[in-house]
Amino acid sequence: MKANYHTHTYRCQHATGEDREYVEHAIAHGMKILGFSDHCPWIFPDGYVSIIRMSPQETDSYFSSLLSLKKEYANDIKIYIGFESEYIPELMEKQTEFLKDYPVDYMILGQHFITREPFYPPESECRGTEKYLSKYVSLVIEGLETGLYRYVAHPDIAYLNTYSETYREQMLRLCTYLKEHNIPVEINLLGLRDGRHYPSDRFFAIASEVGNSAIIGCDAHFPSALSDIGPINDCIAFAEKYGLNIVETLSGLE
Repeated sequence: MKANYHTHTYRCQHATGEDREYVEHAIAHGMKILGFSDHCPWIFPDGYVSIIRMSPQETDSYFSSLLSLKKEYANDIKIYIGFESEYIPELMEKQTEFLKDYPVDYMILGQHFITREPFYPPESECRGTEKYLSKYVSLVIEGLETGLYRYVAHPDIAYLNTYSETYREQMLRLCTYLKEHNIPVEINLLGLRDGRHYPSDRFFAIASEVGNSAIIGCDAHFPSALSDIGPINDCIAFAEKYGLNIVETLSGLE
């Protein structure tokens, strides 16, 4: 891999390792570009504090640390600083206002949830249903229409509990949109390595039919994920299985 744009830090509360370790593992693997995209903070109007993402108070340290490493390792690797974020319409204005003075290079859309935290009713009650899947695809497309996001992390994270033609209809809608807008589908290394339900063969068969391109996202939650050649090769083989052209770098960041 020449580049990875899907990298987390300990600030999201479910990743480990120091920022420097991620950079050094990327260099050791021969990467030329490393993009950090930790889970973006939200500004909750009721003061709610998330336990699954960076807090607003940690944003300063995120940028100061990574800007320092960017300068220190400038001769070895290109570092970009961004975020992975859901698209939650009612919170977007405050998030955009909060981030406007930070040097954000890019964002990727990781639609883990279709409602805001705290979740009520619990999202687990409706995940895997046709209604949830339809809402997921609609939110992803609506989010991409804002122009804020460079690509979609694990686009196949949404699923149906039982087979339905609705899955094909909705994912065909998503893949077609991505193809028309030249946005690659992510082959998620974390999901593949851990045996999660994504990358999904059913989804990528549709992507192959549509002719989507693909990008490998390490989704690194610990430093060695950036230098673990076995799972990286598995992702490459997955792309080859479905005849997807791999996009190595994101245009417009060079």
